[in-house]
Amino acid sequence: MITIDGSFGEGGGQILRSSLALSMMTGKPFKIEKIRAGRQKPGLLRQHLTAVKAATEIGQAEVSGDTLGSKELVFRPGKMQSGSYSFAIGTAGSATLVLQTVLPALLTTTEKTELTLEGGTHNPAAPPFPFLEKSFLPLLRRMGANVTVELERPGFFPVGGGKFTAVIEPTGMLNRLDLCERGTIHEQRATALVAMLPTDIADRELSLIARRLEWKNPVLKTENVTTSRGPGNVVFIEVESEHLTEVFTAFGEKGKRAELVAEEALKEAKQYVRSEAPVGEYLADQLLLPLAVAGGGSFVTSVLSEHTTTNIEVIRRFLAVHITVTELGKRSWKIEVAS
Repeated sequence: MITIDGSFGEGGGQILRSSLALSMMTGKPFKIEKIRAGRQKPGLLRQHLTAVKAATEIGQAEVSGDTLGSKELVFRPGKMQSGSYSFAIGTAGSATLVLQTVLPALLTTTEKTELTLEGGTHNPAAPPFPFLEKSFLPLLRRMGANVTVELERPGFFPVGGGKFTAVIEPTGMLNRLDLCERGTIHEQRATALVAMLPTDIADRELSLIARRLEWKNPVLKTENVTTSRGPGNVVFIEVESEHLTEVFTAFGEKGKRAELVAEEALKEAKQYVRSEAPVGEYLADQLLLPLAVAGGGSFVTSVLSEHTTTNIEVIRRFLAVHITVTELGKRSWKIEVAS
């Protein structure tokens, strides 16, 4: 049995989610200790328990330690079972991270799987739904996967209540992916989304972005959501290049000026464009596992985060792949995966 120290590296929930995904795929049982020891509230929260529940049901696994606040978990996977599943977090915890946990293994099944996931869909510190839809999944499709997602309603902190569906077709082996050049930037767009809040907030956010980048319509879009169960405000900036699309996000909070939200999204997008690296910080985290499953691939990223380096170490515990990190220059690293 593989033993994982949940306190090493970034010490967060990603260690658990990657371990669950890799265990389901390889059939290797694992024990994780000191779960989320690096966090203010250590142990399993509801969103982590939902990921464990999803992995347990889909992977027909035996599990112990799956209780709220638990700092230790033992997971023994069984045979993968495709089908139709629904999982609800019950809080604003990220539903997209639940999908991240079970998606790699579901690509290896022989039949279609349909998932309905409820919780947060537009969360700080988690891949928001537009990033999943416009940045990550198109690259996964390029690797040969057939995954479609549809948002029924968004869910924001602190109410949650978001809902989306994902349909995963059997894939077999993924193809390698190499993203070492961004290519020409074709288009940049900004969307300001508000739910149960004055539209003026979105207008102010887009006005600042337009002034700073000298953009005009139709690349500026206000989206007024009427289906959410709670208020929310998000700004997305999309950078569509020849080889991929990156999405940068900033979230409104009570007492936070609209202009500050726009400034945060602008800062990330401008740093990315200046770096010339094709893969941003968060996309680098998401790509590692698919490349390891494919047994090969590479990408150049502008940020080598502790999330990424921690994920590399977890992958090495389960898969016989070689992952190398080479610093190419200031704010530029090449990550290569080989079998």
